[in-house]
Amino acid sequence: MDSSSSELQAALDRLTKLHPKLIDLGLERTIELSKKCGSPHLQLPPVIHIAGTNGKGSVSAFLASLYQAAGLRAHIYTSPHLCRFNERIRIAGKLISDAELVSVLSEIEAVNNGAPITFFESTTIAAFLAFSRHPADILILETGLGGKYDSTNIIPDTALSVITPIARDHEHFLGADITGIATQKAGIMRKNKPAIWARQSRQARQGLIETATELGTEIIEEGVDFHASPSENGQMEFIWRQEKHILPAPALIGRHQYQNAGLALAAMKMVSPFSFTPAACKGLAAAKWPGRIQKLSGGSLADILLSGRVLWLDGAHNAHGAAALIHTLQSLHNGKWMVIFGALNTRPAEDFLAQIKPIAAHIHCLTITDQPAAITAQTLANIAASLDIPAKAASTARAALTDIDARTDKAMPVIICGSLYLAGQILAENKTLPD
Repeated sequence: MDSSSSELQAALDRLTKLHPKLIDLGLERTIELSKKCGSPHLQLPPVIHIAGTNGKGSVSAFLASLYQAAGLRAHIYTSPHLCRFNERIRIAGKLISDAELVSVLSEIEAVNNGAPITFFESTTIAAFLAFSRHPADILILETGLGGKYDSTNIIPDTALSVITPIARDHEHFLGADITGIATQKAGIMRKNKPAIWARQSRQARQGLIETATELGTEIIEEGVDFHASPSENGQMEFIWRQEKHILPAPALIGRHQYQNAGLALAAMKMVSPFSFTPAACKGLAAAKWPGRIQKLSGGSLADILLSGRVLWLDGAHNAHGAAALIHTLQSLHNGKWMVIFGALNTRPAEDFLAQIKPIAAHIHCLTITDQPAAITAQTLANIAASLDIPAKAASTARAALTDIDARTDKAMPVIICGSLYLAGQILAENKTLPD
């Protein structure tokens, strides 16, 4: 680790110790810190604000790629990161440098002066400081958790809000009632400003409608105002109101990515209609979002599979994401898969494992490293066994891959899944870091 990376890690470590809780939803501390820093949240480019349970990152990736293909500058804020914190803050599409990140974090520390504040709150203001100092045409802003009380929601006005599919997740913070969860996510909508919604369950739509009605929000809904699907020629059909467009297929793999691409296209249509051109739409085929049904065709871990067996990686971590993952895996290989699985205790592992059971020939379970909330490999193997899934604990990903390659059908592909934190661990071990 070089000196700048070491200094950055030290600053991040200090910020984790300023609040006894990792997550403490609310806006007061974030607003106060921003004011002390000169209110960078009031000095940002037009904002597309994205909330939802699954797909936020993919929508952000498609949007960024569309704007970049149009020749425009797009800042991007997402979370969590896979391997390096810098991934959360992209200045005009490029990871923020260690030097600039250390600089804004140092400013945060100085003005905060040790006051209680969560890691996400302080680093969100650090991101706003960085964004405010670089001109851009758009800021693509992803919520961390929820919406109404998420630190990103201190921005008083946005150009547009996007709500991706809503499902149960983080119940210990958001509750288990889908309508209530949707009401929390709806908190990013702004008075008399448009909001684009993915197709939602009846309960989720009810929660969104209540808030939208109060605010006078213009609603643009998937399946009503727009629709995206595969076309017969291997491209994508995007229908926007009375317009029909045949566009490049999304670069990200999976049927659900057509929905995410459609949300991004609809957002660009609303915010930057004159930038919606054939050149811009080529950005669909250039989008990158590591750790989401990603094929690892090389690297120190992938190269263990010398037989030519295919290795895939995905960060889906809840039941809704697992269902999308399984649908995609079945389209990639009509048969059983070898599974390497790791998970945190923030959601029931059995919910994910029950979804993956139909395609799993065998599961090698891992303990995710450097994560206090990680479920142990043996506990995961026991849970899998209770669901009648053949499973065993593995000491490392390397050991699991070596065992798979030695003992099983060489034509059977491998999927590593269960957590974004596991995905990040694998990318780091494989030496294929996101850029």
